[in-house]
Amino acid sequence: MLRLIDEYLNFLTVEKGASRNTIDGYGRDLKRYADYIGGLALGDIRNIGPDHVIAFLAQLRADGLAAGSTNRTLAALRGFHKYLLRMGLLDRNPLVHIELARVWMRLPDVVSREEMSRLLAEPGTATPTALRDSAMLELMYATGIRVSELIGLNVNSINWQVGYLIALGKGEKERIVPIGRVANESVKRYIDQARPILLKGRRCDKLFLNRSGGGLTRQGFWKIVKKYAQRAKLLKKIHPHTFRHSFASHLLEGGADLRSVQVMLGHADIATTQIYTHVTSERLKEIHKKFHPRG
Repeated sequence: MLRLIDEYLNFLTVEKGASRNTIDGYGRDLKRYADYIGGLALGDIRNIGPDHVIAFLAQLRADGLAAGSTNRTLAALRGFHKYLLRMGLLDRNPLVHIELARVWMRLPDVVSREEMSRLLAEPGTATPTALRDSAMLELMYATGIRVSELIGLNVNSINWQVGYLIALGKGEKERIVPIGRVANESVKRYIDQARPILLKGRRCDKLFLNRSGGGLTRQGFWKIVKKYAQRAKLLKKIHPHTFRHSFASHLLEGGADLRSVQVMLGHADIATTQIYTHVTSERLKEIHKKFHPRG
C-alpha cells in the first residue's frame, strides 16, 4: 500500500497541482491508514470495507485527533480510493457512503468586531515594524487570506487603482480579493514609509519584510499575532487563522451572500464555507439571549 500511496501523491502533484502542504498532510494521513490496515491482515486491498474505514476514523478520534484533521484524513482516504478505483485496483469504493464527519467539526474561533478593532489598533505607527504589522493585520482581516498567501504576496500582487489583491491559494490557484479602504491606506503607508527602511538597500520582491530585509515566515507572523493579542488583553485564544474566520463570519453577519464569501475565501466547495453560517447562528443566539427581555 505504501507504494500505491507514493504513486497517488505523485499523481496529486503532477496531475492535480496540489500544494506542498496538501501533499505532506495527505502523506501523513495515508501512511497512518496503511499502518492500521496492515495490522488487520486483510490480505488484499480489495478486502477493505466501509467498516474498516469507519473503525480507523473512530480510532483517530479516540486518540484525540482534532475534528478538522479527522475530516482532512477522510478527504485523503476518499481521494486515494477513487484513484485506486480509477486504476482498476479496486472493484468498489468503500468510502462511497461515508460522509464528512461534520458533527465532529469544531466551529472556527472568531472574535467580535469590537475585539477585532482592539487588536488592529495595537501596532500603531511609531516604527517601521509597527507600520508593517498594522498593514499585515489590516490586510488579513480585510481579505480573509491565509497566512501562506499573506507572506507569499509580492510588491506587484496589489492593484492599487482597482483596489484588489491577487492571492495564490491552494493548488497554486489565483483568486482576486477586494482590499477595502482602510487596509489599502495601511499597506500604502507601510510601502511608502517603512518598507524601504526594512529593505536596507537589498533586493526582495516580497511585500512584507522581516528586520533583515527578507520575506517573513509563517512562524514570524504567528509571533506577531500572539504579541498584539496579548497587548489587546483578549481572553480568547487568537491565532493567524482567526482573522480569516472572523472575516467570513462578520461578512455573513452583515448580510453578504454565502457564494460571494466562498469566492473570496477560495473554497472549492461551498460546503466548507457553510460552517460560518453555524458561527453566525451561534452569534445571533448570543445576541438574543443577552438583549431580549425573555432571552
